[in-house]
Amino acid sequence: MKLLIQIPCLNEEGTLPLTWEHLPRRLPGVDVIETLVIDDGSNDRTAEVARRLGATHVLRLVGRRGLASAFKEGLSASLRLGADVVVNTDADNQYRGEDIAALIEPILRGEADIVIGDRRPGTQRNYSFMKRRLQRLGSWVVRRLTGADVRDAASGFRAYSRDAALRTNVLSSYTYTHDTLLQAGSKNLKIVSVPIQVNPPVRASRLIGSTIGYVARSAATILRAYVAYAPMRALALTSALILAPGVFLVGRFFYHYVASTGQSGYTQSLVIGVGLAVIAAIVLLFGVLADLTRVNRMLLEDVLYELRRQGDRKDRP
Repeated sequence: MKLLIQIPCLNEEGTLPLTWEHLPRRLPGVDVIETLVIDDGSNDRTAEVARRLGATHVLRLVGRRGLASAFKEGLSASLRLGADVVVNTDADNQYRGEDIAALIEPILRGEADIVIGDRRPGTQRNYSFMKRRLQRLGSWVVRRLTGADVRDAASGFRAYSRDAALRTNVLSSYTYTHDTLLQAGSKNLKIVSVPIQVNPPVRASRLIGSTIGYVARSAATILRAYVAYAPMRALALTSALILAPGVFLVGRFFYHYVASTGQSGYTQSLVIGVGLAVIAAIVLLFGVLADLTRVNRMLLEDVLYELRRQGDRKDRP
């Protein structure tokens, strides 16, 4: 059993040693532990520090590609390196290396495909009140959409089985946390959460420039992923919301038309109501077309997964 711990980095020469100090050297049920540092175009000595600390592998990306791309490249590299379990953690010492044992335990027992480290964001006093509430809201939305035990959807401390990693496609260019969970839920992968501890922050987040900006981009990512993987449900609901006032307005017109024996003055209600009904029908039609596109995409993802598995069999001893 080979565990690979991947650490996406951007200018982390100062914080990487703090994270490294607590990474496990051996774990029960694991034969080999290797580390992979993904340097996302850092302009400091991050790669050099990683090698000095003893990183098994260092992957340097040309130019800054963003956290989602760094995670994606790390996952692909981990698979090529023969990992049976991949753990992703941050280089800013937010997560405790001692919690990796608990993180991978459900996978080792065959009880989960993906495990999320739950920071219990609603209780973190070093988070602002708004951040605590918004992170709880975001996790609730992902939990409702996936039906999985996701308590901290924004957590980057997570473990993947090899099969789950082979099935994962990173579509977002901003952050991988939410859309990969929605994607995993659509593929019926087993997702569980385990409680973890976090260290006090040593620097401000580089991903979250402002809370409002982060919420807006995360909401857009969740909405885009939800529409991509459940378009008929999303657009049918939208269609129903548009149709409801249209039906009311048309009904209002006919009520007054009958009550006044054909002398209704509510023609505008009829016009607007019929217009809303037409729009609702168009949205529903888009839902049907989007659902057909979803089916094609799922078939392509299945083909991609089978190609990866075949290549995986050839590459692995």
